[in-house]
Amino acid sequence: MIPARILYRPLARRGGLEASSLAAARIARLRLPLAPGHDRRTPRRWETTVSTEYKESGHIAATPHEAILFFSNLFPMRLSLITFWRPWESSRDVADILKKFENSSFGMLDPINMVKRAIPEDVPIKVTDIIPRLKDGGAFVKFTHLGDMSASQIQDKLADLLDKNPIRPWFSLFRGIRVGLVQGRPWLEDLYRFPKGRLRVEFVPATDSEPPADLSQETLYSIFRQYGKISDISSQSSESKVVPRYAYVDFSMVRDAVMARNCMHGFILREEGSKTATRLRLSYEQRVKAHRIWDWISNHPRIVIPIVAAFLAAFTVAVFDPIREYFVKAHVQRSFEFTNSKLYKWFKRQADDIRVFRKRRNEHEGLNALFTHRKDLIDSIHSALLDSVDTFVVVHGPRGSGGRELVLDQVLQGRKDVLVLDCKPVVETRGEAGLIGNLAGQVGYRPVFSWSNNISNLVDLAIQGTTGVKAGFSENLESQVVKILEISASALKGVALDGRKKTDLDADLSEDAYLEAHPEKRAVVVIDNFLHKNEDKAIVYDKLSDWAAALVQSNIAHVIFLTNDTSYSKSLSKALPDRVFHQVTLGDLSPVVAKQFVISQLASQDGLADTEGEDATPSPVITEKQRREDLRELDECIEALGGRLTDLQILARRLKIGQTPKKAVSEIIEQSAAEILRMFLLTNKKAGEGDKSWSTEQAWYLIKEIGEKESLRYNEVLLSNTFASSTNPGAANAESAIESLADAELITVKSVNGRPQTIRAGKPVYQSAFSKLLQDTVVKSRMNLALLTELAKIEAKNIDKVETELSVLASLPTKPYQTTDRINYLLDKLQTSQKKIMSFEKDMAGLKKVLSQEA
Repeated sequence: MIPARILYRPLARRGGLEASSLAAARIARLRLPLAPGHDRRTPRRWETTVSTEYKESGHIAATPHEAILFFSNLFPMRLSLITFWRPWESSRDVADILKKFENSSFGMLDPINMVKRAIPEDVPIKVTDIIPRLKDGGAFVKFTHLGDMSASQIQDKLADLLDKNPIRPWFSLFRGIRVGLVQGRPWLEDLYRFPKGRLRVEFVPATDSEPPADLSQETLYSIFRQYGKISDISSQSSESKVVPRYAYVDFSMVRDAVMARNCMHGFILREEGSKTATRLRLSYEQRVKAHRIWDWISNHPRIVIPIVAAFLAAFTVAVFDPIREYFVKAHVQRSFEFTNSKLYKWFKRQADDIRVFRKRRNEHEGLNALFTHRKDLIDSIHSALLDSVDTFVVVHGPRGSGGRELVLDQVLQGRKDVLVLDCKPVVETRGEAGLIGNLAGQVGYRPVFSWSNNISNLVDLAIQGTTGVKAGFSENLESQVVKILEISASALKGVALDGRKKTDLDADLSEDAYLEAHPEKRAVVVIDNFLHKNEDKAIVYDKLSDWAAALVQSNIAHVIFLTNDTSYSKSLSKALPDRVFHQVTLGDLSPVVAKQFVISQLASQDGLADTEGEDATPSPVITEKQRREDLRELDECIEALGGRLTDLQILARRLKIGQTPKKAVSEIIEQSAAEILRMFLLTNKKAGEGDKSWSTEQAWYLIKEIGEKESLRYNEVLLSNTFASSTNPGAANAESAIESLADAELITVKSVNGRPQTIRAGKPVYQSAFSKLLQDTVVKSRMNLALLTELAKIEAKNIDKVETELSVLASLPTKPYQTTDRINYLLDKLQTSQKKIMSFEKDMAGLKKVLSQEA
């Protein structure tokens, strides 16, 4: 055995890379000088190199008079990474390479010459075998030596010679070849394992009967320091149960680790004072680099996560927000619309007399005739857009009164820079992602990643569950809506300042002063269907109101609200509490104006018919006598139909296809009656489900009373038993029931001085539809039966209350005289309720008889 105390003697160190397999193989054919007395008739060295002596066992055997040297830095190690893919299946492969390499010579830079120079002739050794190691960048040289000079002395002599006369290969100008005595039993493996700077030193038993001993770091240092600079030695934790025990030795250079592994693998030593011997088993280990930055990041999530969130927000602002602002600006200015292009305008000018364009013009002549009667309203809105007063323009009217057509087709016709935001598709969308997507589409905000917020919510929950800190990656609905509106406001400001030039007289004004001085430059924002389904999406309308208030107060844009909700002032007053709105109220047309509108629609049809070609479908022929009779009927029909614009358009379309006014109005009324019957009287939805907070009995009560009286007092309805004492839990609140029916457009509540006063039909045609329903015996009997049943339940409920109180009074031990009046009152109330029930049941019996007889 070799003693543990090894004299430290630094070897000759010359840095280097790797060698090619061809250069390594040629070393096998080396004929080295031999000592005097030795036989120079040696075999070809490449044949001994490829012998099967170590191929089978993986180890080099040495007799007592033989030793092994390892020469490093003979050829680049990196080249083995390229050539290792080729499997050397037999020794003949190496022989072929050697034959190809015989005729090549690199002179002084040839690895063969370097080995010859490293072993001078005066060294008394006989080389018996050379084994190249391509992966390790060197070669094993087995030799025999005389007894007067030990193997360690030969190694020392060769090392001294290399120190004095360094031999540098062609690929390493600063590090020469090195030589080391193999003290262990090297393992010549051809696995896919390449040299690393870290060695894993495992402590295995030298014999099967003796357990190995753990070596201290001092012992490991004394063993491996002779092969090069050691950067660190780390021992296995004493608590670790991994066997065999091991330690890590980190070398500063990879070639030093290669030399140490090839010389010390299988080395057996016994420390002083230890009874057992230990065998060293060495292998390369990938050094784990210290990720200090990543460790700090992972160990400080409370600091890192907010920083990352802020970075992402800054990145979004810097990259996506300018893109989104550009698209909003293009949407307002209609930059990408084909109808706004010069090609389309030129084509339209050239083909202005073609039928398709003339037909479209004739279709709008009827509306133009209507708007002549609303010219004062149009002029009022025009003047409001020219003023610099920072307030809203509110156009209010029942649904179908033509408010959208009035604003977009008349007031803003031909005006550039108009943004129309329709609230109906926004608030009717299910889910936050759909709402954000529709709102972004209304203002042209893109790109929008509405789906990413769901993923951000999951990430937030995961981070909060693991670290206890909310990352803030996700945004709630309010913040997303505010972000879209803020970017839209910035784009609108850019639109208003687009026409500004440096040559203008007021070029020295600031942006705010310029916008205040030029109200005609501002864009117009039209918010349609404001407060549609306000109960579910109140936060959206609040943010829209605040955004609109910021636009008008900053003189960025004019804002026009289109709504049919009478409570719009409550929502808008929160945004502009100290401003008076410019209100425009639209109502139903008077009979005279309604008749003129229908006639203008028919006149536009006649003008269109004159332009039809012979291939067009012929319209029904109407004689002059029939026309005069239809005009006489029109007055009576319009009085029954009312002045709602949508109903008049339906009437005009029916008259155009040849129907008489009476027949057209009759079908419109029947259709409205069927709609009321389906939506309010025969519905399967119970009160309290969805947005329904009224009962069928309450709807029929209003239909019946309005059909007979045309208008009802608001408080009268509130005090009726059907509303005040409803047995349906979802319709117990009378005011909520009336408001819900008004939102459904069954009725209209007229207010005076801010308080509700009267209740009328939701549309003028509904008044006739109510009368139509009352004329239907089956419908009237069925609904009256349900109403009387409801009233009978109310009275029965009152009787239950009276009987309960009477039973309490009767249970008193004595009958005080003070209870006499109360008892008489309760008895009178019980008698009154009983008489009503008897009357109701009598009427109900008659209604049941009618239902059983009528079809």
